Amino acid sequence: MVNLRKYYNFLKEKDISKLLFKHSDIRPIIEKHRKNDLLEVSEVGKSFENREIYMIKAGNGKTKVMLWSQMHGNEFVGTMAIFDILNLFNSENSDLRNISDSLLQNLTIYFIPMLNPDGAEYETRRNAQSIDLNRDALALTAPESRILENLTNNIKPDFAFNLHDQEIYYGTENSENTVALSFLTPSYDYEKTIDLSRQKSMKLIADIFRMLQNEIPGQVGKYNDSYMPNAFGDNIQKKGISTILVEAGYIHGDVNRQKVRELYTTSLVFALNSISEKKYLNNNIDTYKKIPFNIKLKFCDYILKNITIIRKTGKFKTDIAIIRNILDSESFTDLSEDFIIWDIGDLSNKSAFKTIDFRGKEINDQNNQIKRLKKANFLFMLMKAKKIT
Repeated sequence: MVNLRKYYNFLKEKDISKLLFKHSDIRPIIEKHRKNDLLEVSEVGKSFENREIYMIKAGNGKTKVMLWSQMHGNEFVGTMAIFDILNLFNSENSDLRNISDSLLQNLTIYFIPMLNPDGAEYETRRNAQSIDLNRDALALTAPESRILENLTNNIKPDFAFNLHDQEIYYGTENSENTVALSFLTPSYDYEKTIDLSRQKSMKLIADIFRMLQNEIPGQVGKYNDSYMPNAFGDNIQKKGISTILVEAGYIHGDVNRQKVRELYTTSLVFALNSISEKKYLNNNIDTYKKIPFNIKLKFCDYILKNITIIRKTGKFKTDIAIIRNILDSESFTDLSEDFIIWDIGDLSNKSAFKTIDFRGKEINDQNNQIKRLKKANFLFMLMKAKKIT
């Protein structure tokens, strides 16, 4: 297969390049794709606040693949990737056209971008009812959940891609880099049984992982596959559908996650091509099992090393970790400028986007402001005053 990253600029949807966007921003893109005879655009329902939820169908092949994005409203990269992929089907580049022709012939692909447009409007994980759609697979309280359930039952896809973003602070063991992309084939029981459908998911992820090792070695992670009875991925897997969770991670300095978006898009096109040509079957599930697990909060924004803190009862030397405020993680975005002190003590096992050595510097903290979970503004002001950068 051709190097997809070489051709990414032919795919990238230029009308969305910022991390935060709303339902009104994707409507013109949807309308543009209505004009493509290779695509079939339909409205499959409305959100709780009556925003349209769309589905775009491509191809008429035997194998059916369904992809949905942004069931969590503040996770935008999967939606960007879907719109990038849709541009594959009107590309004039000969190499991309060959891929497009193969997909259209062998697959029927159903794209559902922005399943939770109300959450996108308010930049929060949950929908307008304050329901986490990915924990609503059994109760089906939310209209968006019922739409996804009905589409799954009616389409009966062979493969399902559940597209998400993860926090920026994930790492893996024995790697000094953040995780750029994560994958998982969810379990459908507490025993984590590996049936034929899970095996196919594992082999497909193994194929993607093998490709990514040439692109971003040490920056691919895997989620723990503990069974979650009310989660959509687990329940779709239970239906015998090979289900793949994809999470957009982070590359330091990648504002708006555009580098990750490129990797996300090209990985999905690679996966679709692997399904189309059945190349994934040549992989071994042992490769999937060897993908390193994600480590939550392995990274932070700043580590202040060897800082001497002076208090009324004495002084001590320590390290301090600072991160963006994730206490309300369900409305967290990369672009937040609200920082908190996350940890104090020996942080030799932690990594940071920026490490600052305070050796020989003292901070006067007579009012005990330097405490875990407190605002970090106080420290930033002192750093600026002491010209420590």
